[in-house]
Amino acid sequence: MAGYRGLQGDPEGCLPPPRATRPRRLRFRRGPRRWGAGRPRSSPQGMSGGAGGSERPEERQRFPPPGKSRPISALRQNGLLQALVREAGQPAGAEISEELRRAQEEWEAVEEIQSGLWGTLASAAPPISFNEALQYFQTADLSECRKKVQATVRRQGLAALVHFLFGPPRLQPQLQGERELALAMAQCGLDDNERVHMRILQTIYKKLTRSRLGCPRYGAHWEELGFQGADPGTDLRGTGMLGLMQLLYFVMDAQTLPLAHEIFKLSRHETQNFPFCIMSVNITRIVIQALREECLSRECNRRQQVIAVLNDLYAAAFLQLYRLWKWQHKTIADSGFLLKELEFSAKKKPKQLLKSLEAYVNRGPAADGLLRPSPAPGDEMDFTGVCDPRVELEGEARLI
Repeated sequence: MAGYRGLQGDPEGCLPPPRATRPRRLRFRRGPRRWGAGRPRSSPQGMSGGAGGSERPEERQRFPPPGKSRPISALRQNGLLQALVREAGQPAGAEISEELRRAQEEWEAVEEIQSGLWGTLASAAPPISFNEALQYFQTADLSECRKKVQATVRRQGLAALVHFLFGPPRLQPQLQGERELALAMAQCGLDDNERVHMRILQTIYKKLTRSRLGCPRYGAHWEELGFQGADPGTDLRGTGMLGLMQLLYFVMDAQTLPLAHEIFKLSRHETQNFPFCIMSVNITRIVIQALREECLSRECNRRQQVIAVLNDLYAAAFLQLYRLWKWQHKTIADSGFLLKELEFSAKKKPKQLLKSLEAYVNRGPAADGLLRPSPAPGDEMDFTGVCDPRVELEGEARLI
């Protein structure tokens, strides 16, 4: 104050200094706009947070310096964004409306990014083995699914008498519980809330695509694997989780994984392509029908296993389909005839299919990929043509 002493009317120098004749002009730096850059910050002394204002520590924490990233969770807690979103419905000028609009767009973008990250984290579950998944179903509550199970096909009249006299033997009592478990899994749908279900789905995707990363629950990537749409669960009608369990066995077993890769590669051929996963579901349906018609009872009794026999028959049927499709240059137009004949072979000659799988495993996948199949005398499979009499079988043997 000493510099103002001696002025007229203020002998003691107590009056405040005179105001400048020209108003102070604020300088704004040109550059990309950041949230909060154009909004004044109030200070306890009533001063603006612009040039010459002191920034409080809590404000420095809310508005980090440029170049430093903030996690999405912190960005969602940004006080300015929340305030702007809350004020979105209030009347304001054109400039404020534009700022509120940008804040709303930023807020929606944050929500979309975070939901996408959650989908990625959900798909990052570790792979699951077939035995671990089977143990889950052995202990899970499948009471509602078991109510829908029909263990065997009901026959009446002459068909029942012929089956009793000349049909295959009945499944032994100690194996009937395992048969009911397999059929209960076929009645169990894909559940997004069951972590094991999602792990099975993710493991199949990773093994087929040879990817280390997971994938979203829904999307066009499932169509690339051979499902009909963005949701694989809609294609499991009639096979349920057993359809995914058999595919899981196919890709997790070290002896059949090379075959799975070869079939998946063939399914993406330029002219011989076919929906891989839909074909897999149809083969599982054939296996279920053969089980219910007691066509596999003899083999199950011999090995004292049910689910293992089902898995081997599934792999053997897929192997037979692969060989015929590849070497006879089949296309999707031939799928109906091939599946009908495959169903006939699975029901009438399951032992022959299982022996072909055993020979494939013992010989090795490398040799099988180079040589055409050489069936033994009497083992040839003749397929009906368009003009030949069609083979009428129970159940559906066609692509879904």
